[in-house]
Amino acid sequence: MRRFGTEKVSLLMGAALSALSFGGAALAQDAAPSATALDEIVVTAERRSENLQKVPLSVAAVGGDQLRAIQAGGDDILSLSGRVPGLYAETTTGRIFPRFYIRGLGNIDFYLGASQPVSIIQDDVVLEHVVLKSNPVFDVQQVEVLRGPQGSLFGRNTTAGIIKFDTVKPSQTLEGRASASYGSYGTTTFDGGIGGPIAGDKLMFRLSALYQHRDDYVDNTFAGTSADGTVTPKKNAMGGFDEKDVRLQILAKPTEQLTVLASAHARNYEGTSTLFLRQALKKGSNKPNAPRDSVAFDEANNNPQAYDTQGTSLNIAYDFGPVTLTSISAYETTSGYSRGDTDGGAAANFPVNGVPNGFGQSMGQVRDLDQLTQEIRLASNGEDRLKWQVGALYFDSRDTTDFYQRAYFLTTAAHNPNNWVELNNLNTSWAVFGQVSYKLTDALTVTGGLRDTYDAKKTVLAKTANNIANVSTYAGRRYVRLSDEQVSWDLSANYEVNPDLNVYTRVAKGFRGPTIQGRSAVFNSDFTTANSETILSWEAGFKSTLLDNTLRLNASAFTYEVKDIQLNGNDSNGNGVLFNADKAKAYGMEADAEWRPVSNLLLTAGVSLLHSEIKDKRVYAQVCALNAALDPVNHGVVCTVEDPTITVGSNTFAQIDGEPLPNAPKYNVNFTGRYDLPVGADGKLFVATDWNLQGYTSFVLYKTKEFNSDGNFEGGVKLGYEGGNGAYEVALFGRNITNEKNLKGVIENYMAAVYNEPRIIGVSVTAKLN
Repeated sequence: MRRFGTEKVSLLMGAALSALSFGGAALAQDAAPSATALDEIVVTAERRSENLQKVPLSVAAVGGDQLRAIQAGGDDILSLSGRVPGLYAETTTGRIFPRFYIRGLGNIDFYLGASQPVSIIQDDVVLEHVVLKSNPVFDVQQVEVLRGPQGSLFGRNTTAGIIKFDTVKPSQTLEGRASASYGSYGTTTFDGGIGGPIAGDKLMFRLSALYQHRDDYVDNTFAGTSADGTVTPKKNAMGGFDEKDVRLQILAKPTEQLTVLASAHARNYEGTSTLFLRQALKKGSNKPNAPRDSVAFDEANNNPQAYDTQGTSLNIAYDFGPVTLTSISAYETTSGYSRGDTDGGAAANFPVNGVPNGFGQSMGQVRDLDQLTQEIRLASNGEDRLKWQVGALYFDSRDTTDFYQRAYFLTTAAHNPNNWVELNNLNTSWAVFGQVSYKLTDALTVTGGLRDTYDAKKTVLAKTANNIANVSTYAGRRYVRLSDEQVSWDLSANYEVNPDLNVYTRVAKGFRGPTIQGRSAVFNSDFTTANSETILSWEAGFKSTLLDNTLRLNASAFTYEVKDIQLNGNDSNGNGVLFNADKAKAYGMEADAEWRPVSNLLLTAGVSLLHSEIKDKRVYAQVCALNAALDPVNHGVVCTVEDPTITVGSNTFAQIDGEPLPNAPKYNVNFTGRYDLPVGADGKLFVATDWNLQGYTSFVLYKTKEFNSDGNFEGGVKLGYEGGNGAYEVALFGRNITNEKNLKGVIENYMAAVYNEPRIIGVSVTAKLN
């Protein structure tokens, strides 16, 4: 798969569609109603409630109960990774900094101001800053993943796609649900919500809450003196967390035309930032060998992190009859910090030619972040052949962020002279957008969307530890402002071959604005920046219901080209560096199936295939290196680089032309199964399982033998009893049941590994009130 085989993909899709068209037509004529028929999945991927099978774009849905079963072991939003074909997620900064990738497009940057091409939307509110994207998902109704460029309907424009979370809304009848679990390491989870009428059908409420806890279970074995003072060994020093969240929604319907939904939420989180395990990787191998529950950290006070977040939104809709006018106003604010032993171990324990070497510790602190969004949308009503929507968005995000780095330069072993900076960041954007859909015939519908976006970012170096902003020794910029305005669009067609088979095609142009990396000032280095990137994406697919509606089978094939793609590498000090490469190309496919062969058995499966390439012969990336001055023979290079390299001064760079995008799995396979055994008139025993297999994934821009994974897998099981026709459930569960120690990320210079979550075995209970 070294060439872009668009023709082969098209032929395969064409053959599959021909077979489904013939088979689907026969089934539509001969089928009788079935007791094992699958339930319809309703999505709002086009801002209207529609059957998933009729939507002309690649979208997948995960139900709330499915997500809660996965998160019973204390998992956070990253648990979605691999559960939907084409979606991957990871972090190297703990539970407050998730990074998402759709069809291979994402951002590996760990900078708190990093821009990501995947947009997160919770209850119609876009969450842009990485900390806001970590807001826990609880009492959720459904998750939708929209793959490919979006923008003509939703909040912020995006080149990769959207993950959309919809929570359970207030209702006119008293309804409630709660799930609780307890397992290994004291892992405790409660996820619940209750709601109903306050004043009949005029005023309703929904109160939701989440509590997650895990005991500290990782020992710190370091004993000695560090810059933090004397450190003594401590058992169960880190690894735990406490997550507390609450949300209140009030729904008012004073008239038949007017609907007002007010929502407020709060989060209090304390936990452990990502643990980097130094020298867990050995040169020539990608198999980590360090224990999961033991570290030797000499700094950073056992890697604490904590954040407090609050938010409120007001969604007002007025039905004028032919059209509905909707206004969505939202405000989000957060503050907190994350601190870590960046080198993953005591510098004295890992000398280079007898000299201690190590970064020391780092901390990122958001002193205050405020995000304000205002969206207005006017949409046609009814089922006419012509449907349309137009809207506008204003976005404003501003924060004050500190970066602290007690460090030693990797190139000189000299102490970093400026170990603290304060940055002021501002991001403003406005957009106007619209979409028109027209049913040309009873079978053929065409849809077009258009968006004009203006995006501006500004970063100011406000303060430094040594006040270098006011002296000539700092050569970097103290103020950077970037802006751009571009038009993006999409065009799609959906053809209903028969009631059980739809085929569609879509082409879309997306845009992501320029971005600034200001953290480099902590090393007295200039800000780095990247200009806007654009994407042109093509896809075609089919959506089918087969075998008397007992089998749902959907698939899509795609190809895209990103021009001026924004990438992130490292400089000689291990600091993140932004740059644009000429382009990146990719092609692949996704398929998912849901099958109920008999009434008591439900099986689901998904697969994604991806081939991606960076295309730019001029671009080189700094490779893994320690102190080159202390190791002149190898220029400090500690890993096995398999790309052509050049040496500039004492630094080594690898050519990345032809390499895959980082954190872009070549394939991903997921499978779930559940079997029910009826017991009595209203109960059943059940056994359920879910598995995920991930193909070759490179964690860095250049090719090495060490910094990748291939064949990572995880599985879960659940055995229980459901009674009262679904009113309650008691179960035993296991997450990461085989206790896999999967490599999820790396710190290159120190051959440090980041692991997945440990095995959790526990018991869960669920209850519903209807």
